[in-house]
Amino acid sequence: MNHASNTRRAVLAIVALALATPFLPAAAQTDKPVRMIVPNAPGSSVDALARTVGNPLSKAIGSPIVIENLPGAGGVPGTGQLVRAPKDGTALGMVSNNHVVNPSLYKSMPFDSIKDITPITIVAGSPFVLVAHPSVPAKDLKELIALAKAKPDDLTYGSSGNGTILHLAAEALQHEAGIKLKHIPYKGTGQMTTDLLGGQIQLGFLGVTGAAQHIKSGKLKAIGVSTTTPSSILPNVLPLSQQGVPNYSMQGWIALIGPAGMPPATVSKLYSDTKALLATKEVQDSLAAQGFSAVGSTPDVTAGLFQSEMVKYATLVKQSGMAID
Repeated sequence: MNHASNTRRAVLAIVALALATPFLPAAAQTDKPVRMIVPNAPGSSVDALARTVGNPLSKAIGSPIVIENLPGAGGVPGTGQLVRAPKDGTALGMVSNNHVVNPSLYKSMPFDSIKDITPITIVAGSPFVLVAHPSVPAKDLKELIALAKAKPDDLTYGSSGNGTILHLAAEALQHEAGIKLKHIPYKGTGQMTTDLLGGQIQLGFLGVTGAAQHIKSGKLKAIGVSTTTPSSILPNVLPLSQQGVPNYSMQGWIALIGPAGMPPATVSKLYSDTKALLATKEVQDSLAAQGFSAVGSTPDVTAGLFQSEMVKYATLVKQSGMAID
């Protein structure tokens, strides 16, 4: 009798302990490092943001986070490694708008950008600003539209490459404004910015942080920001949507994702931990210095954004006729 009673007590103790122990991602139960796959080059905005978030997130989950840069081909090969990684929370990815643009650009994709990933949260967002070389005789979008309509295909604009978000931002503006500009693609924003400053090209979209110093010095003119509200970095620059193209809105974003099939509890904890660190002043100040503002959307909202953005960009790609292969 005593033996049966002792057995029952032992079982109850084990059950109580199990119920009292919270579920944590596999990475938090051990000290196994978490791979943070960044399908962009070191020093890129995605890389910088991954490092900003990576350190406090590693403390929250109790495991070191190792940033792994796998750039090239619009981020497709790098994200391809993520979708094939373990689903236990030991492999995460940080991606930009390109993640949902690529299916429209590439004829063949090695994975499904929606079905093969787990959306966790949009970490941060950032507006762009349309800038012009001082020699362009237009001080706002209204004057720029008039100039472009008078001389179709005469004004040149640069982008960070075919199919990039800066290219799509310009394509969307042309469609909304009914104008035609000549596209000059670059490999990144470095040489593009140099040529803008030198007058080799006349227009281009840039991140607000990188453009602000050139605008304030008078080396570039700000025409308008790409979001429907002003930027805190350029508060006196009107949104393009308030200058004759009311339906225009483009924003860069960076999201935290994982491979498809992650346990819901793992996703929930990663989301909660990321949202909490995005609320800290230290992280917000760091994001602001990079031209970003914290977002912290839920996994469901993030999934919805991916779907709607994919449709939006597919329309833009089709309208412009752009393609990579």
